[in-house]
Amino acid sequence: MLAQLTDNALAVLRARYLVRDHGIVVETPDQLFERVARAVSAAEAGMAGARSTPAGAAEIDAARVTFERMMKSLEFLPNSPTLMNAGRPLGQLAACFVVPVEDSTTGVFEAVRWAAEIQKTGGGTGFSFSRLRPAGDLVASTGGSASGPVSLMQVFNVATEAIKQGGTRRGANMGMLRVDHPDILEFIAVKLDPTRMHNFNLSVAVTDAFMAAVAAGTAYDLINPRTGAVVGQLDARRVLDAIGNAAWACGDPGMVFIDRVNDLHPTPDLGAIEATNPCGEQPLLPFESCTLGSIDVGRFVATGGELDWPRLAVMIHDAVRFLDDVIDANRYPLPEIERATKATRKIGLGVMGWADALAALGVAYDSDAALALADRLATFLERESLAASAALAERRGAFPTWHGSRWQRAGHVPLRNATTTTIAPTGTISIIAGCASGIEPLYALAYRRNVLDGAELTEINPSFQRVARARGFGSEALFAQIAEHGGVRGRRDVPDDVQRVFPTAHEIAVSSHVGMQAAFQRHVHAAVSKTINLPRGATAADVKAAYQLAYELGCKGITVYRDGSREGQVLVTGARTEVVAAAPACPDCGSALIVQSGCRLCRNCGWSACG
Repeated sequence: MLAQLTDNALAVLRARYLVRDHGIVVETPDQLFERVARAVSAAEAGMAGARSTPAGAAEIDAARVTFERMMKSLEFLPNSPTLMNAGRPLGQLAACFVVPVEDSTTGVFEAVRWAAEIQKTGGGTGFSFSRLRPAGDLVASTGGSASGPVSLMQVFNVATEAIKQGGTRRGANMGMLRVDHPDILEFIAVKLDPTRMHNFNLSVAVTDAFMAAVAAGTAYDLINPRTGAVVGQLDARRVLDAIGNAAWACGDPGMVFIDRVNDLHPTPDLGAIEATNPCGEQPLLPFESCTLGSIDVGRFVATGGELDWPRLAVMIHDAVRFLDDVIDANRYPLPEIERATKATRKIGLGVMGWADALAALGVAYDSDAALALADRLATFLERESLAASAALAERRGAFPTWHGSRWQRAGHVPLRNATTTTIAPTGTISIIAGCASGIEPLYALAYRRNVLDGAELTEINPSFQRVARARGFGSEALFAQIAEHGGVRGRRDVPDDVQRVFPTAHEIAVSSHVGMQAAFQRHVHAAVSKTINLPRGATAADVKAAYQLAYELGCKGITVYRDGSREGQVLVTGARTEVVAAAPACPDCGSALIVQSGCRLCRNCGWSACG
């Protein structure tokens, strides 16, 4: 039986997921989940060759029934492309892809073509531009000068704009550049101009050597990727300041701790990981893809003030089976992607509704108890998902590149999947499930929503509304006032214990945000997508502190967004463009500065300041 869908969920399903015929919706939500369950479970028929006991029609039908129940209860949902495309002609079910960008004109435009093939099927793409020679470097074939990675990224941005992922999902990209690339300052500054790279998230691939130089207060080497030669140095603390200041001003770039990613990635014999998917939670080898799914843990709160661990274990095992089936049910956009994906069979099972679960349990998000429960949940998710993958390996065989993997070297029993866990942002599927996204705190307890007829409705978090009514302090006036401010901490008309249990994103300290991400990361095979949401009044020093704390606590990456940081007029000048007369000059080297929202950044020497 289909669980109750919210108005927002129905609107999203109608707009993007339900089948249409000549623009008319001809599918119900019930039929959507039936379509997906039927298509995914049917893949088990093709796995008979790897089984000692082939799957029969009855077993496949039982899997279909189980998959339907998981989704219709809204306890588990797969990533959007699976919901959109399973059982339909397109048939592309994965959300996350990484494609390589080689240092040649052919390599660049091949990557653009590959990205176009992926994005028109609903997938998001990640790229490392670190192999591209820097701007001004020699092009031997013509005797000219290279335009550099930042210039070439615009080609990818324009291609994404043209495709818009088949009209169902807007194109999304992750662009990464190593911190030791000679063009790193240009990369850090690129999104200070809002007309550039608006189809990209950006992250600096930060090395351990760079972070050590930050700690020591020393310079670090810049390396030309074409020659491997050291071509300059930059002050590490100054570059970290530039990253933090740019992120304070416009939300980009984030940071990915690339050495940590590679130290932990499961199949090192296949090469190094250079990039992640657009939201950063899935580091992937070139041409790999990954299918994701998330369990709404808010629906697993038992009556005794505890998570229902036995029922959650069953769901984890069923979800791992579902996601493994998706790998074989998928129609891949490129043969290279199918080969790379099936070589490692990575899946990413995660959670959503975490803030709802904590509120139902009476645990404040920014408390030691919440961090302890996060550690327990992540440990449980890892243990049970590995057990499920091992059970599948007994019947279906281990992933083909098992030998030489970190799992095999550590003496682990064979696994069906090289990774089993990921914490995704769940932006749209959490709307369908009617829960808080990923492991984020509640963004607001009440807000106003404009509906199609022009009316304005005040929507209240259901858990908070129930508590407010039951405790006798709820009123329409209170809910309307909260909609203006989002949260309740500091309000005299809300009991202290309720204020404590219902914090919102901007009321939570940076250390608690990052601490929660780290608690999950310790037990997650891929990475954790979480935005460290900061209030408008946060400083650039707060952003930099978040980045450093994430590294210290063992995170694989970090994204910070300051409320309102993408507002305001931007003036862009730079060393490689004609400088306008009024452009401010860098106090250290005299080069023109980029200026936005009170932040100034020099792309020549890295000097930056905000305020």
